[in-house]
Amino acid sequence: MTMFSKSHITPSVFDRIKGLSFKDNCTVPLDTLMYLTVPHYNFDNKTEAGEIIVNTAIADAVLDIFKELFEKRYPIEHIRLIDEYMADDDMSMEANNSSAFNFRTIAGTDRLSRHATGLAIDINPLYNPYVMGNVVQPQSGRPYVDRSLDFPHKITHDDDCFKAFSRHGFSWGGDWGDRKDYQHFEIAI
Repeated sequence: MTMFSKSHITPSVFDRIKGLSFKDNCTVPLDTLMYLTVPHYNFDNKTEAGEIIVNTAIADAVLDIFKELFEKRYPIEHIRLIDEYMADDDMSMEANNSSAFNFRTIAGTDRLSRHATGLAIDINPLYNPYVMGNVVQPQSGRPYVDRSLDFPHKITHDDDCFKAFSRHGFSWGGDWGDRKDYQHFEIAI
């Protein structure tokens, strides 16, 4: 089984992200990003090798979070580089892929997302959608908008995922006032 590890972006990893999550106009220095391997339990309760790119400043904290979730056998369907989905956020969310770095703007704005600097992580996005008015992303996450319903993989304040990220200083998009992004954890550094 793959062990937990971190490394700077190697040439082989860069080849996978160049022109995708690390877009040609990317202004984020490559040396501020770290590649992590994070084993996790999938929805079939089997271990799976995960990989994620985050900001170097939070790499150790993110490793600790995923180690804690692994020890608790917390189910995460997929943790793959968003580049496996052509760096398309919608495709990644529809596949319920948990990911972090993607040099992009906040949807509907020209402001860089925290994902653009590797300071945000989305977990099980299909079951924890982004909601603003009638807009739901991913669209197939619409059955999971009503958080009063009981369903698996729902992140709440009582959830181990929420607790692990919170202990490490991350804020949760489920607490936002004007919109909700139940999949989203971010940190300011």
